[in-house]
Amino acid sequence: MIEEILPPGTVSADTQGEFPPELLFAGERALIRDAIEERRREFATARVCAHRALAALGRAPGPVLTGRRGEPLWPAGTAGSLTHCEGYRGAAAAPADRWRALGIDAEPHLALEPGTTRVVASAAEREQLRELARRHPGTHWGRLLFSAKESLFKAWSPLTHRTLDFDSAELEIAPATRTFTARMRIPGPVLDGRALTELTGRWTVVDGILLTAVAVPAPPGTTRDPFAPRGRTARDPAE
Repeated sequence: MIEEILPPGTVSADTQGEFPPELLFAGERALIRDAIEERRREFATARVCAHRALAALGRAPGPVLTGRRGEPLWPAGTAGSLTHCEGYRGAAAAPADRWRALGIDAEPHLALEPGTTRVVASAAEREQLRELARRHPGTHWGRLLFSAKESLFKAWSPLTHRTLDFDSAELEIAPATRTFTARMRIPGPVLDGRALTELTGRWTVVDGILLTAVAVPAPPGTTRDPFAPRGRTARDPAE
């Protein structure tokens, strides 16, 4: 599923099932030793997806541990991202010399609560959501905006080692191309002599799951359209 919106040079693995913690490395199992069962299952399944994506990328087997902010720690020379929601777990990875950062997110394709929409969307974005709902009523646009910002945050964090607020970026969603553009409202990192002020991503809805992805190329110009072809995948063979 997630491979449909990933750029070339990436690999992915996803599942709509679950994998047991017994498949994890010892260091990963230690991270969830005291977690509730639901958290143990989602953590284990997302980490197994990460292992499969890394294997498809040719990386040596090893644990994907957790940093101070709860972020996954990918092997040196690798960019990656994890996501999980009810009914879906996934991972994406890429060589860091081609993609500086990746961000993926999965959400159930359901409407957001009105109070949540007010938290995650600016006044201009809320107006955009109303217009999108009027013209394209089959998509839960508020949920899409939320997911796109989650993917954006995951791509932004490894570049800056900082977290974002929902008002740190303003998004424009393009339904015809299933893309979105995020214009940053805070100073960004300087990459190859240029400040990062805008990121782009893609989205799709499959089997009741809404998926979004953001990728930051390295160096600039590696890929003229980072979201044209789809990436390779290592899907769960049981699906």
